[in-house]
Amino acid sequence: MTSSQPGSARPTSPTSEPNPPTSETAPPAAGRPLSPTEQRNPASSGLDDLDTLGVLKVLNAEDHAVIDAVAAALPQLAELVDIAADRMRRGGRVHYFGAGTSGRLGVLDASELLPTFNLEPGRVIGHIAGGQAALVNAVENAEDSGADGTAAGAELGPDDVAIGIAASGSTPYVGGALDAARANGAHAVLISNNPFASLAEKADDHIVLDTGPEVITGSTRLKAGTAQKLTLNGFSTALMVALGRTWDNLMVSVVATNAKLRERTVRILREAADLGDADARALLESCDGDLKTAIVVSFTEAAPALAASTLESHDGSVRAAIAELVSPGTVGA
Repeated sequence: MTSSQPGSARPTSPTSEPNPPTSETAPPAAGRPLSPTEQRNPASSGLDDLDTLGVLKVLNAEDHAVIDAVAAALPQLAELVDIAADRMRRGGRVHYFGAGTSGRLGVLDASELLPTFNLEPGRVIGHIAGGQAALVNAVENAEDSGADGTAAGAELGPDDVAIGIAASGSTPYVGGALDAARANGAHAVLISNNPFASLAEKADDHIVLDTGPEVITGSTRLKAGTAQKLTLNGFSTALMVALGRTWDNLMVSVVATNAKLRERTVRILREAADLGDADARALLESCDGDLKTAIVVSFTEAAPALAASTLESHDGSVRAAIAELVSPGTVGA
């Protein structure tokens, strides 16, 4: 995997007036260009003279750069998914490390995998500088603690993947985590919005989301954060698909913890197995409400207990379980 090249985001002269360091940002090293995320954006000049609709139009116009930045990184992201899937099949884990917005996005992405894909706790973990308190409040100097990052990264082993997320690519907490994780044999990746990120040397790979200067200078909760959110969404979703946590494009691993999700489970079974409402509900009941078991039973006519045990032996993959229980080519989708 090689580093992404700067994309099509609007360039700003490196000689633009520097701005004070903000969250996630250390002062640029001597001879290293100022991160694009910290440069002033000429497209938003005079922002406070615009009416409300004008401000929103500027934000929306600049957001178009996000899609292009993420698209440019997709080949690298695909390689990362394959690496992570292989390691997770061996019992490894994925860890996100970040501060501020980047840290919150990592924690959010990790926390959504349990209800959506029934992923076991502790398989994808989000770490934020400053701990749980930093999810809702700024924790002073937390991002500057390389030691805290080192302590968090030291938990990783050779089957794990460490993903550092930092808009400027210079957050000491993230650097400490990547250093420690890599020293323990984990595959270490930096996701940043800075082609010149100083932390790139601490990672095996550097995925650049080149979103350019922000509408409000240095406010990386805007384009940079949006690009990170899309990238993490893509990474974790593709990872769950690779691990068999979906079937076709259906959310078959959903955890039905409320009435809305229980009805969704019935609807998914109806669509997957082409069943009427009453038949779908009866089949789900016979399978103790387990959607994946019900789908396997519907295609193979296996007993629920056999369908469930086959799923377990194939790490919950519906497709693999069906393939074992019927001859190849007889199952659609």
